Amino acid sequence: MMREALLLVLEGLTPFADAWALQRRLVAARQQGIISDVVILLEHQPVLTIGRSGGPGHLLVPRDLLAERGVEVHDIERGGGATYHGPGQLVAYPILDLRALDEDVVRFMRALEESIIRTVADFGITGSRRRGFPGVWVGEAKIAAVGVAVKRRVTMHGMALNVTTDLEPFTWINPCGLGRPVTSMAQTLGREVARAEVADAYARRFVEVYSLHLTPVAREDVEQRLTALAVSGAVVS
Repeated sequence: MMREALLLVLEGLTPFADAWALQRRLVAARQQGIISDVVILLEHQPVLTIGRSGGPGHLLVPRDLLAERGVEVHDIERGGGATYHGPGQLVAYPILDLRALDEDVVRFMRALEESIIRTVADFGITGSRRRGFPGVWVGEAKIAAVGVAVKRRVTMHGMALNVTTDLEPFTWINPCGLGRPVTSMAQTLGREVARAEVADAYARRFVEVYSLHLTPVAREDVEQRLTALAVSGAVVS
């Protein structure tokens, strides 16, 4: 039997801080069983995020110089090191109760990679895993990053798939501390790829891998529900 979940697609370029705050509110609601699982699909404004494993060697450009270029830097609670998010990239943030996966974080991560591998395969790209290095690879280059946090059995953060992403910002960091090249679907195929088409394919593959039934929901409906819950004292916003 497939579990019910909500699919929230954010249009335009979303500031990272906005999506981060929304994730925390959804995680709190999911922890209390007030809402179902939620999958957020979005595209970020240019931002570098540094996970718990990130150290001084992960950021190769001074933060003040990045600020001058309009690129934010956030130290966040997910696993892994530094990564870049920006236009042309598909980002997915699953807010899932891990009890449906026997509280197995490794199983969740492998499934997240599998959803990406099946998605790029739909476009003729062979993606693969590399033992000890989370993410999805095309040959020696990384095409998608994965990194999550788990808060009282509920996941947050997720994956970033480079579709038509400008790859120059990845030279500002040591991506996840690996010192390996980064690629995109467009670079791999030698042609442009419609990000919206990739997002649709990813939603289908995510459903397939996690055995979910996704119901689209508008941001306004989610905000109204979270606000009502906060007012009632059920959830801290």
